[in-house]
Amino acid sequence: MSVDHLYLICAAIAIVAFLYSAVGHAGASGYIAVMTLFGLAAGVIKPASLLLNILVATLTTWQFWRAGHFSWRLFWPFAILSAPLAFVGGYINLPTHIFKILVGIVLLYSAVRFSIQTRDDEEIREPSRTIAVSVGAGLGLLSGLTGTGGGIFLTPVLILMRWARTKTASAVSALFILVNSISGLLGNISSTRNLPLFALPFVVCAVSGGALGSYLGSRRFSPNFIKKLLAVVLTIAGIKLIFT
Repeated sequence: MSVDHLYLICAAIAIVAFLYSAVGHAGASGYIAVMTLFGLAAGVIKPASLLLNILVATLTTWQFWRAGHFSWRLFWPFAILSAPLAFVGGYINLPTHIFKILVGIVLLYSAVRFSIQTRDDEEIREPSRTIAVSVGAGLGLLSGLTGTGGGIFLTPVLILMRWARTKTASAVSALFILVNSISGLLGNISSTRNLPLFALPFVVCAVSGGALGSYLGSRRFSPNFIKKLLAVVLTIAGIKLIFT
């Protein structure tokens, strides 16, 4: 990898971390898109993206929790089965081209919904424990298979189903991403016996972008602005899943 390419990748990772952390995400799908674009080997992209995800998700969780947006009661039913199934998904290395296309289409549909739906004052009704546990389990497996933390799937579900307000959804998704990213990375390492140390130069960029984005998202940006930004994030993620 040339020095010029390294600088470009670092800059792109910082931008991705900023955009994603502002909506309570950590950027795995964006990191995957960047590393794929620059021709990094497929076998190292998944663990590298999860490693960066863990760092940014830690910052994002902290910022949204400090700002008072986190709900433990909403979080734990989604998370209780998601982590072990994220481990399973991370362990499995299957060709998932058609699967990714379908998921990408769903994300693009969600992006369209967020681009035209701006109200954040609808009545909120938390899901039953059975539904939350079931949805969390499915999203955990999905996050492990796709090499993401699952937040790009959980946040739209929470908001569009009116299970949480925008910033609460972001806060819950941040910790959901952190738990699943750790589990998914452990599953991937168990399968491949490989930890991508080459990703260490990207860490500073991801942490810098994530620190700024999560601060602004949790304390400065309005819920409507976060929804618009989320539409951008979901569009990036959807296109990435469809075309890579």
